[in-house]
Amino acid sequence: MEKNGNNRKLRVCVATCNRADYSKLAPIMFGIKMEPEFFELDVVVLGSHLIDDYGNTYRMIEQDDFDINTRLHTIVRGEDEAAMVESVGLALVKLPDVLNRLKPDIMIVHGDRFDALALATSAALMNIRILHIEGGEVSGTIDDSIRHAITKLAHYHVCCTRSAEQHLISMCEDHDRILLAGCPSYDKLLSAKNKDYMSIIRMWLGDDVKSKDYIVALQHPVTTDIKHSIKMFELTLDALISFNKRTLVLFPNIDAGSKEMVRVMRKKGIEHHPNFRAVKHVPFDQFIQLVAHAGCMIGNSSCGVREVGAFGTPVINLGTRQIGRETGENVLHVRDADTQDKILQALHLQFGKQYPCSKIYGDGNAVPRILKFLKSIDLQEPLQKKFCFPPVKENISQDIDHILETLSALAVDLGGTNLRVAIVSMKGEIVKKYTQFNPKTYEERINLILQMCVEAAAEAVKLNCRILGVGIGGGIIHQHELIHGSSFCAAELGHLVVSLDGPDCSCGSHGCIEAYASGMALQREAKKLHDEDLLLVEGMSVPKDEVVGAVHLIQAAKLGNAKAQSILRTAGTALGLGVVNVLHTINPSLVILSGVLASHYIHIVKDVIRQQALSSVQDVDVVVSDLADPALLGAASMVLDYTTRRIC
Repeated sequence: MEKNGNNRKLRVCVATCNRADYSKLAPIMFGIKMEPEFFELDVVVLGSHLIDDYGNTYRMIEQDDFDINTRLHTIVRGEDEAAMVESVGLALVKLPDVLNRLKPDIMIVHGDRFDALALATSAALMNIRILHIEGGEVSGTIDDSIRHAITKLAHYHVCCTRSAEQHLISMCEDHDRILLAGCPSYDKLLSAKNKDYMSIIRMWLGDDVKSKDYIVALQHPVTTDIKHSIKMFELTLDALISFNKRTLVLFPNIDAGSKEMVRVMRKKGIEHHPNFRAVKHVPFDQFIQLVAHAGCMIGNSSCGVREVGAFGTPVINLGTRQIGRETGENVLHVRDADTQDKILQALHLQFGKQYPCSKIYGDGNAVPRILKFLKSIDLQEPLQKKFCFPPVKENISQDIDHILETLSALAVDLGGTNLRVAIVSMKGEIVKKYTQFNPKTYEERINLILQMCVEAAAEAVKLNCRILGVGIGGGIIHQHELIHGSSFCAAELGHLVVSLDGPDCSCGSHGCIEAYASGMALQREAKKLHDEDLLLVEGMSVPKDEVVGAVHLIQAAKLGNAKAQSILRTAGTALGLGVVNVLHTINPSLVILSGVLASHYIHIVKDVIRQQALSSVQDVDVVVSDLADPALLGAASMVLDYTTRRIC
């Protein structure tokens, strides 16, 4: 099992309500099914899947060889606002028995449909963790409100775009519980276009239809303005009749107003018109091929602005139902689709074009990311959600534990000879310091660092110190504040590359400053010299039980060892070149070198600046820190600065 704290399989319930959400959930379901050693899958089917008028689409789930654990008839017919509310209520009545029987560890809910709101509400009230797919997106109807309501109920989030991720963060969701994975349907979309498609086109549109010479139309009611959306659908059909191209029209979804839209289709004789094929449902695999090779898609379905962009097919997006969606350049918006002529003009502009393929919503690798995310869920973590609210005026009430606690950080210093961990208070005081000899292998070092941090954190509780985080690294200060970077790894100065063919670095690269000038790098060079009997000079000795390190190299250089002096000069030059790069990039007014090696490097660094830097930056002050433990204090400041900006 992955490191999720669980000692058994994760029981996952996937609930699907309609043909649209199944196209997103099916790739995840296949992925879960392929890893039975990690997961148990229960499938619950409800909503329009089970209605004949909407194609009995539960059959495609069975055709995909999924065992449907439960079928719930939850739709109250009427296709109006009251029927939608009653359908949510009916689902809420039926779902508790199902969830009590299945007892899932986590329920996967997709999107923004009213059925999904019932699922999320039931699971949340029954203390079942919820993973919400496609949260954070913006469209333009009541779907927005439902989507965001589900976000507030969900414990984990899988989003498709960077903007959606930022929206979730803005909604105070925990960044650690948000996965930017891309849309699961893109995993299938981006591998689908090379399949035999002409047979599919002929099956749905007739033997005489050619690729790029037909239209796919899919339009749904807008529940916040049903009357206008029905009128817009009527104008769309009139425009399509006038445009005189073979057209595949899919029936609308089950939202309020859909019954009236079907009446409009029948009033205009669409089901019997020679240019039209009206269908309730097309299997997703075939639908992909149809939109990929269409001359145009028209309507207001999210599929038009999301999935179709993967093929560069022209899209005409009508009305406001998708007004907030991110789109590629293949989408032409007709927001005020209030005349037949306006829609007809859009058809003339778009039909038959080919646009660049867009990957706004995914790169085809969403499912592996989602499965890895699922495996990382720790069922031992508290179920109660925590919201990451922005700073507000501090509450005047107080907590005695917080009053007595000392806000602190764990600082880590990876030295050449020793590893050091310290508890550092907000005032810059080292409360307690831990030192261990640096092991030989990378794995041993990492394990030892983790062990030391755990021990220090446990000791911090006894010392009444509240640890805000762990800090490692150098820093850049701009306008009196540390620069953290977009992913909190700014100022990795040790990994500036100063030579393309330099020595191997622990980061996996070559020629980093750290590979030349760190304590571990000097220790490596000292051992090489010692093994070749080239380190010791007159006046030096190394006891047999003592490990050769950087201190011996420095001692040898001071005593006139030319090879040791050359190594230190090369190391100082590498550091100097890195400093020059920093000077040319951000033009600081002060460079502070810290650590036991700083005093040995400073003159070489200054020489390199004089020789290599632009004249405009050569006046920078370069000094050696006079702090007792600058590496530990600097590492702690990375944490204390960032966290207190958000607390104070």
